[in-house]
Amino acid sequence: MCGISGLANWGDRETLARMTAIQAHRGPNDSGFWQHRSPDGSFFGLGSRRLSILDLSADGRMPMSNEDGTVWITYNGEIYNFKELRHELEGKGHRFGSHTDTEVIVHLYEEEGADCVRRLNGMFAFAICDLRGSSPTLFMARDHFGIKPFYYCHRNGRLAFASEAKALLEVEGIEASIDVHALDQYLTFLWVPDPKTQFQGIFKLPAGHCATFHEGDLKISQYWDLSFPSANHEFRSSETGLAEEIRQRFQNSVERQMVSDVPLGAFLSAGLDSSSIVAMMAMAKTARAPLRTYTITFPEKYRKGENTLDDPAVAARLAAKLGCENQQIVVEPDVANLLPKLCWHMDEPTADPAIVTAFLVCQEASRDVTVLMSGVGGDELFGGYRKYAAHYWAEAYSRMPGWMRGAAESAIAGAPNMRGSAMKGRLRLAKKMFRSAALAREERFIRNCTYLDDRQRGGLYSEELRGEIDTSLAVGSHKDAFYKVRDADFLNQMLYLDTKIFMTCLNLTYNDKMSMASSVEVRVPFLDRELAEFVAWNVPPGLKLKGFLSPTTKHIFRRAMADVLPDEVLRQPKAGFAAPTDYWLANDLTEMTDDLLSESRVRDRGLFRADGVQKMIRQHRAGKQDWSMQIWQMLTLELWMQSFMDGTGSRVGRHAEAAIA
Repeated sequence: MCGISGLANWGDRETLARMTAIQAHRGPNDSGFWQHRSPDGSFFGLGSRRLSILDLSADGRMPMSNEDGTVWITYNGEIYNFKELRHELEGKGHRFGSHTDTEVIVHLYEEEGADCVRRLNGMFAFAICDLRGSSPTLFMARDHFGIKPFYYCHRNGRLAFASEAKALLEVEGIEASIDVHALDQYLTFLWVPDPKTQFQGIFKLPAGHCATFHEGDLKISQYWDLSFPSANHEFRSSETGLAEEIRQRFQNSVERQMVSDVPLGAFLSAGLDSSSIVAMMAMAKTARAPLRTYTITFPEKYRKGENTLDDPAVAARLAAKLGCENQQIVVEPDVANLLPKLCWHMDEPTADPAIVTAFLVCQEASRDVTVLMSGVGGDELFGGYRKYAAHYWAEAYSRMPGWMRGAAESAIAGAPNMRGSAMKGRLRLAKKMFRSAALAREERFIRNCTYLDDRQRGGLYSEELRGEIDTSLAVGSHKDAFYKVRDADFLNQMLYLDTKIFMTCLNLTYNDKMSMASSVEVRVPFLDRELAEFVAWNVPPGLKLKGFLSPTTKHIFRRAMADVLPDEVLRQPKAGFAAPTDYWLANDLTEMTDDLLSESRVRDRGLFRADGVQKMIRQHRAGKQDWSMQIWQMLTLELWMQSFMDGTGSRVGRHAEAAIA
């Protein structure tokens, strides 16, 4: 696992050194550079920070080349089928000087060119500089699901790229300025969908895409996409047979991803996904005893009314049953001091408080292990979120008499936020469902993914900004995703949208950034390409979400794990990898909120109406409305602007690195 950086016709070795140094947390074990100047004066450079996972010797140093130095790579990721590919390449005469997966990519590219990405099973973001032609060519790729990040800026025939956007700000001519259209998406979803970023002119290479840079031109193309059968597809496998097949394929995925030359552990919550991974790891032939697992929890005062926080006792009992070492991490963080550092590490404003939880568990685990297994992807693969069930509830609700719907909507809309009670989460879901129930199903699902609608965002923007933004464009990527799988069953359409957008742009992004902030690699066995393709084409929607009024989420996966996990895990309700946002806003972050979102500061920024922001804060504190996520949005955005737009990013970064060290 590494931090990569590169330049083409832009900057010099000193620039490359700065880009690489600012990503030191991604690879504390080693660093390296390679550069090439053509006779015409063009400059190509690759940089790397290395977190040693496979082949810990100096032979694994990057950037790395083929035998004659005509093909060079900088690479971030893990290829789980590298041993099979290496054996095949050796049979074709390729010679290897290390035992890394990095070198396998180099020789596979020599053999198959751009098609090499179709052979890779793993997570990756890499760039290859090919000197074999009349002029250098850069070939770049990001893995199928977007597990690893790839940021770039292409301007006037020049290219800069890196694992983190902050590295690009080290390049002369790339300045931190806000993209107002991305801002509108951020306020809509809490994060910015690929390929945009909050930085004007900086983009993300989308998941499953590759790019070629040659003689100043950048061409981007898609090499893979997850597909689904049509809605009238006839599935032939029995439920029992499917469950057995899924269990075996899942076991294979977990065991493939256990390859490592450094200590390996796993997240363990009370949930189905992480519990299943730990069970498969404990059963694996290559398991190292004892398997270390990590469960994060908060003191009781944080947990009051937070039904999104897992019960750590369930995780502890499962760990004992499986013979694992379980470390319960009870945290009471100084969130006011921690949040600015995490916003710097995230690169972009990302208003999910789970970044705090993810960082804390990775930081603690880094004392013992370098690799952690995560359950990200299980909900998108098998249908685990409540919003999928909410779609069918809304379908039934829409058939009720109008007078009955009107009465229900009035009652729900006027209900207080129920802070501190177990009803808070249910009420939030109900409010989302009722506000969108009258819409067409695609629009309804998109609306349920948003936090501020067009009218609310338009009312928040300052007079100057309102004229620049067309709020109707914010959901364009979501509509495009629905269109691509328009012939599939609607549950599969929802799963596709979340896999391509929500999972990649939010969950995988903060898992990468928060783990790398602690120099830890996170692997995601549910996102094995072969497993995902099998589930998409062989599991009927009714076996993912089974039932109607009280449907069972991830039904077929529960069946697959029925002989492996105890009943209390199999029956555990869905709980997010969350944080006590309400408590923090009402206690630890009150002073920060009043300072960063004061009328004068908001007015000086010129983005929002100060009275609109203050009204939101007052209503939330009075318990009239639950604006916790929206206030967190505003806080995160202000901290991002302070770090990257006010010229304090380097100072914040130094403090962040010091805190983590």
